Amino acid sequence: MSLADDQTLAVTETRDEDEIRRARAARMERVAKWALPLLIMALAIAGWAWIVVANEIPHYILPGPDRVWDSLVTDWAMLIDAAFLTGWITLAALTLAVVGGAGLAILFNQSKMLELSFYPYAVILQVTPVVSIAPLIFIYVDSKIAGMLLCAWLVAFFPVLSSTTLGLNSVDHNLRDLFRIYGATRWQRLRYLQLPSALPYFLGGLKIAGGLSLIGAVVAELVAGTGGIGSGLAFRIQEAGYRLNIARMFAALALVAAMGVFIFAALSVLSHLLLRKWHESALSRET
Repeated sequence: MSLADDQTLAVTETRDEDEIRRARAARMERVAKWALPLLIMALAIAGWAWIVVANEIPHYILPGPDRVWDSLVTDWAMLIDAAFLTGWITLAALTLAVVGGAGLAILFNQSKMLELSFYPYAVILQVTPVVSIAPLIFIYVDSKIAGMLLCAWLVAFFPVLSSTTLGLNSVDHNLRDLFRIYGATRWQRLRYLQLPSALPYFLGGLKIAGGLSLIGAVVAELVAGTGGIGSGLAFRIQEAGYRLNIARMFAALALVAAMGVFIFAALSVLSHLLLRKWHESALSRET
């Protein structure tokens, strides 16, 4: 065997070793992605249980994980009904935020004067705490459901608007010039250039808005006091606190957290499905 053949064989073996190493690292990363968070959660629950037992903390101050689980199972029917109300408000507010935020961003992009006129007021709504606006909303809006929906929408609206506006304005100037040279109309530039370019920005804002819509729904429930019209999770947390049923408070809070995680995971999957074929943020995960 010649020296050139030896060198070729060595290079091939090195490449094979690198591929095996990368494949092993990828497998470990996929396992660690799920195993490490579950391990941390298990350790946290075990530490929680140990602290309660070791310090003999009364259950009406800090219940152990077993009491929270028992409350979740016992009160499941009541808590799941409350979760449906909170979830409905959250998803409806997020839908309205997507339609209103993305639609207004397109209008702003098409008319600079319109953006200069109304964008500052969108910023004012964003920086004003919804807790301070909510009492006024419930004074002027007769329906508490509509008031809660409006509160949650106000919180979720701005991330979609700002992210989509940024995406529409961040088109590569070379591509914009190319479309102009070929005589593309404003609608063609919007459809074939600006909207695809703005999609990653929109999806990033959507993931932020998903969590904020849940926060807005919970805050609105606390302000509205929804006991008379069907109770959401926030009301159940408040009610359990009045009764010193701390285990039920923790159970309802766990459902709120689970809803937030589900919304973020669903929107992350949606983002990956829409971007995986062409955008670098999704391609890098598959290579």
